[in-house]
Amino acid sequence: MWKTICRSILICLIVIGCLHSTTATAAPVEKAIFAGGCFWCMEQPFDSLPGVLSVMPGYTGGTKLNPTYQEVSAGGTGHTEAVEIIFDPTKVSYEKLLQVFWRNIDPTKADRQFCDIGSQYRAAIFYLSDQQRTLALASKEDISKIKRFKEPVVTEIVPASRFYAAEEYHRQYYKKNPIRYRFYRSNCGRDKRLKELWGTAAGH
Repeated sequence: MWKTICRSILICLIVIGCLHSTTATAAPVEKAIFAGGCFWCMEQPFDSLPGVLSVMPGYTGGTKLNPTYQEVSAGGTGHTEAVEIIFDPTKVSYEKLLQVFWRNIDPTKADRQFCDIGSQYRAAIFYLSDQQRTLALASKEDISKIKRFKEPVVTEIVPASRFYAAEEYHRQYYKKNPIRYRFYRSNCGRDKRLKELWGTAAGH
């Protein structure tokens, strides 16, 4: 009888210890969704940030179910190219992600970014919580106060909707096709315009 009780207690302690260990080692993760024109160019700056666990290019903000790249790029789906970021908030803050976001877009343009024209290339912050909304609005206000731009800041801050991952060949395009990627950035005037807008802070 006593042996049975002791064995039961031991088993319970082992189970509790395992659960505690699993909880203690599980890294807290959060999600952020940003759109800033071509998702190839928005993937790289976040991918290199310590604390960012993954960056997925895709489509969001529209009504078409399971959209393809061809459908989104042609317009009419309501979706925009975007990136979904999974990050560890103990290593990188949402405020830092916002900072990187702003310095990789032209916040004075609506329904276009650089050489890409249409609502499918609009810049936007898609918030997933009230806290993200508050921080996003505050960051937009800070950007507007800088008075760096002659035009107003028109970037959207809207609730997140369903995010659709892009096709495999788009993922980490900057690594898979570095020459084409650099040519696209240069030919689209992205880096030149970012430098005009943000100076040495461009891209950071």
